[in-house]
Amino acid sequence: MTVPDPTPTPETPPPGPARRVRRRAPDTEPPRITPTRAVAHLIGGLLTLAALAYFQWTPGEWPARLLSWVLLTIVADEFDGWYGYIGLVLGGLGYFSPVSPPEQWSVILPLVGGALAGVLLLKHSGGLLVLPFAGLLFAGVLLGIGRFGTKLDPGLTLPGSESFQRTALIAMLIGLGISAVRRVVSLILRARARRAAQEALPA
Repeated sequence: MTVPDPTPTPETPPPGPARRVRRRAPDTEPPRITPTRAVAHLIGGLLTLAALAYFQWTPGEWPARLLSWVLLTIVADEFDGWYGYIGLVLGGLGYFSPVSPPEQWSVILPLVGGALAGVLLLKHSGGLLVLPFAGLLFAGVLLGIGRFGTKLDPGLTLPGSESFQRTALIAMLIGLGISAVRRVVSLILRARARRAAQEALPA
């Protein structure tokens, strides 16, 4: 006598209309740095640093050095992270030039350098949305020192001057504006690349 198999036989589902499954585009993004873009980053970063070194080495008043230091450091950071930090260090290049640094530069260098370092760190921590916070940090440090600096040191009058604050803030706004435009363009190009990749996949 044959014992029936206790394992149930799966029933074949009735035939139905074929469903089309659309393949999704891979979630991984294409590599951001192509050889052409890497060369462009290298050339752009080096040229920006060379311009910054020129302004810091040659004779000039502190407003010109301050404007070029803040603006070109933020712009250099757009080509790669380490270009920005090199630009930050180049602020002290004037102390090694044949010409003595401008008056009050010993006050400007640590004050603006600390605020500028905070801007670079915030820029590297996120995308487009962190740029306003970086600007608020920079402006808050300078305006705060300008308002309360004389209470700490009666001779610390430069951060409270209108020309100092205007020069530093204009340079920061232009630099972060360039960064914002670059990031917006990058987002648009990536969205178009994803859309093109999805349309190229077979249904």
